[in-house]
Amino acid sequence: MARVLVTEAIADNGLQRLRDAGHEVDIQLDWTPESLLELVKGAHALIIRSATQVTKEVLAAGSDLIVVGRAGIGLDNVDTAAATEQGVMVVNAPQSNTLSAAEHTMALLLAQARNVPQAHAALKEGRWERSKWNGVELSDKTLGIIGLGRIGKLVAQRSLAFGMKLVAYDPFVSEDAARRMSVELLSLDDLISRSDFITLHLAKTPETIGLVGKDLLAKAKPSLRVVNVARGGIVDEQALADAIKAGQVAGAALDVFDKEPCTDSPLFELDQVVVTPHLGASTVEAQDKAGDTIADMVELALAGDFVPFAVNVSAGEVSETVRPYQGLAERLGSTLAWLSSGAAQESIEISYDGQIAEYDTRILTLSVLKGFFGVVSGDPVSYVNAPQMAEEHGIVVRPSQSTTPKDYVNLITVRCGEHAVAGTLAGFNPVAKIVMIDDFTVDIRPAEHMVVVRNDDVPGMIGLVGTSVGEAGVNIADMVVGQDADGVSALMVIVTDTAVPDDLIAGLAAKENVRSVIRVRG
Repeated sequence: MARVLVTEAIADNGLQRLRDAGHEVDIQLDWTPESLLELVKGAHALIIRSATQVTKEVLAAGSDLIVVGRAGIGLDNVDTAAATEQGVMVVNAPQSNTLSAAEHTMALLLAQARNVPQAHAALKEGRWERSKWNGVELSDKTLGIIGLGRIGKLVAQRSLAFGMKLVAYDPFVSEDAARRMSVELLSLDDLISRSDFITLHLAKTPETIGLVGKDLLAKAKPSLRVVNVARGGIVDEQALADAIKAGQVAGAALDVFDKEPCTDSPLFELDQVVVTPHLGASTVEAQDKAGDTIADMVELALAGDFVPFAVNVSAGEVSETVRPYQGLAERLGSTLAWLSSGAAQESIEISYDGQIAEYDTRILTLSVLKGFFGVVSGDPVSYVNAPQMAEEHGIVVRPSQSTTPKDYVNLITVRCGEHAVAGTLAGFNPVAKIVMIDDFTVDIRPAEHMVVVRNDDVPGMIGLVGTSVGEAGVNIADMVVGQDADGVSALMVIVTDTAVPDDLIAGLAAKENVRSVIRVRG
């Protein structure tokens, strides 16, 4: 059972799924940055939204953390680099609030154009100010969309229904893709000079902080209205307030702010500005989807499985052909580490042969490294930090793929120095098999307790080894023998019911004609 710490309000249906899976869900909504350092101790998972700052200090205090789950899209409140270094997976729910955010963008666009909140407030206060709040139509106006990702595309679709002309800035979108959305791609400067409205749909990064600032706003036409339902800090709030006061910009509608919670901003003083307190994802549907998604991702992470929405794992979407091989790949990595006996190595070569090579196998490479460094390193190893561990150990990882089968429909071969191990899945209900060790052909299922014996190929060796193991009170559950091409040396793989004691390993190694004895643990 794992402890899942939840520091912000999350839809309970997702949390209930974690409880049903046997995990302890610890909801702590009343905390301070100082008390969070205590709360996170002993937690295996941390679920947050946008208010919890997961700093390097928080991660260090949460030394048992396996995963941090953000129920939403943005991750600027998580120190992802520190999490990666610590081996903590960071996951989000990137598709949970796209529709809600797009609809809120349209709500603010309309509210800004027609002064809905201002007129509402005046009337509620007893003032009939019909002539004061004259608005503008959206039809035939130019909307500049900065960022044509999932939300930007939804906004484009809905804006077309209002008869708007669409231009966009997104260096990662092709002209053909934009044209299919009835969008004209422009440079950022051209977009700002032509637009009557702009809407932002970008991640908050060092490159986008302050993107809409004094210099860019100086190039706008006076009719420009700015809408931001993305992330706070992308718009320089003081620069925007100054531009509105100077008549350089007509107005703005913002849902996000540089510092949140925000109750004091130069924009709040201006009648031309509409604001909401970060409501982009605040719909029943979005919260339910975010809760369900993040619960699924956290449950996968706690189980040691691949997580599709892990932002700091170097693997793409895992196909159903590749997924069953993850456990085998990890076991091949750990077996190789035991065979190498911790000796310094320069590289790990991983070959994928057969049908499996037609797919993205990056997750299998991560699995091999996870298994290898799980044996070699004394620190916790995950899909997240395994590549970093390879780099720290000075080991170059060389994966290769060939669609030409080698004796098996699919084969994974892992080499490191003088040692190698290969495996496949066999049968209608796929069973993991190790089919090669150190270039000797074998056929054995990986087990918790294994011993690999290299010996001269002379009569009596099987009996000698078997008798020694039996006299030590250790039962042999399975055994295979492989012979080299020249008949000079042989290799035995012995599976035992219990752990093989050190004195038995030493005794076998001292036998005549025995070259090496290596214990392999599962």
